Amino acid sequence: MKKKLISLVLIALLALGLAACGNSGSGDKEGGSSSAEPGKKILRAAASFAYPSLDVHKESYGWYTQIYGMSETLFKMNENMGIDPWLADSAEADGTVWTIKLNDKAAFSNGNPVTAEMVIRNFQRVAEVNTSYAYFADYDMKADGDKTLIIDTKDVYPTLINDLTAPATGIVDLDATTDIDNDPICSGPFVLKNFQPEGDVEVVKNENYWGGNVVLDGAIFYYMQKDDPKLLAMQGDEIDCYNSVSSAALAVYQQEPDKYKVVSIPGARLQFYILNKNHLDDAIREAINLTVDKDAIAAYLEGTVSPAVGPFNPSAAYGKVTVPAVDTAKAKELIEGDGYSMGADGFYEKNGQRLTINVAYYAARSLDTIAILIKDQFKEIGIDTTFRAEEDPDATYIADGNFDLALYCMIADKAGDPLYFIKSTLEDGAYYDVGGFDDAHVQELIAQLKQETDKAKRAELANEIIQAAIDDNAFGYVGLFNSTTVLRPGVSGFAENIPFDFYGIDASTTIG
Repeated sequence: MKKKLISLVLIALLALGLAACGNSGSGDKEGGSSSAEPGKKILRAAASFAYPSLDVHKESYGWYTQIYGMSETLFKMNENMGIDPWLADSAEADGTVWTIKLNDKAAFSNGNPVTAEMVIRNFQRVAEVNTSYAYFADYDMKADGDKTLIIDTKDVYPTLINDLTAPATGIVDLDATTDIDNDPICSGPFVLKNFQPEGDVEVVKNENYWGGNVVLDGAIFYYMQKDDPKLLAMQGDEIDCYNSVSSAALAVYQQEPDKYKVVSIPGARLQFYILNKNHLDDAIREAINLTVDKDAIAAYLEGTVSPAVGPFNPSAAYGKVTVPAVDTAKAKELIEGDGYSMGADGFYEKNGQRLTINVAYYAARSLDTIAILIKDQFKEIGIDTTFRAEEDPDATYIADGNFDLALYCMIADKAGDPLYFIKSTLEDGAYYDVGGFDDAHVQELIAQLKQETDKAKRAELANEIIQAAIDDNAFGYVGLFNSTTVLRPGVSGFAENIPFDFYGIDASTTIG
């Protein structure tokens, strides 16, 4: 398998030739070019996504302002999937009322202090511009002095602090910022030097960083979405590190451990699929889940994913669910019991119609590879496949529901708690509730989960909810990405030990 992957990479390299790094034509604010300066500690990294704006609060833009080391939130996730203070020092809840104390030293890059009033204005703004946080507008928020924030969530809401680790809740100096899309003033260890919308980004050290000494002089993030250009750039000494390493590139790096340091840890990003109950009956959905071989898929994507049982890491208290083993013989029995018979061409048919599953996918996060592997697995038992390949799943098959099986990839465990993923996929009317899943008891359990403060009980509720979705064959949980980062020897502090995709450089990042 490894030899096959390496051969594919070499073919791709020959086809690509000498590829340039990203869209590197961006100029600085005075019109100069972006480049690492001799004698300076400038980290060069590849970024898989590039956005048209640096507005921390909109869409997912805050993920990257945080990766760039520009923006910070009140709390942050740590290496053990726990929560640490960041701009805040502490948080305490008394019923529905939270008291959050800010760090006395917390300040923006222009020297202005981070105050409770400014934090409130940021939360009000994120509620206005980001539908995922519209519920912030329902909270009563007030400042008790410069450094104490009081939030009344009205209803008991046990995961508020988890929410305040989300990059979209990063804090911006709204008074001093004149162009929030292109130059937000934040509190992180780095400030913007060059920004090319949907292209490369360059940052430099924040000389006024409230959190102490910043090791790097700056960093350049080259936009390279595809895997092969990243490998070429790493081999050509054009970049120093990147994450989300593909299995093919991993095989190459592992052959030269003296030149490349690879760090791989269990991650929180899930590959999964939605089965459309509006298109597929119970028997066919069950047959599909008995056919898709997650172990085989993980083996093909060697080193990059682990087979998933449910959406969460099985080591988590809320990751204790079970799924049936692959059983293609039973899958065939179900299909035949549904009225299908095997045709002369090796595919099942009924009433003259071939059993064909329309698989929708997008190319990122190895979903294109998974689509092909699933097609092969379906073919083995007599199911035909058609593809719907899209660049933007949210604007296409997630929006219109035109699929039988929809592949998707997202962070399932955003902040050490199961509520986010459950709400996003299983709550009635949720964003990813597009496959017709309907279970009144599950909705009751979700309502309980929203209010439950006891962690053990939260885990129990989450396991029951996810098990119900598994038993209903509404979803298929395929793989949990290993968070895999490649770095040159001497490079460290690129969030390589944190299982979340929204961290990058910080004050301690070094290139040796």
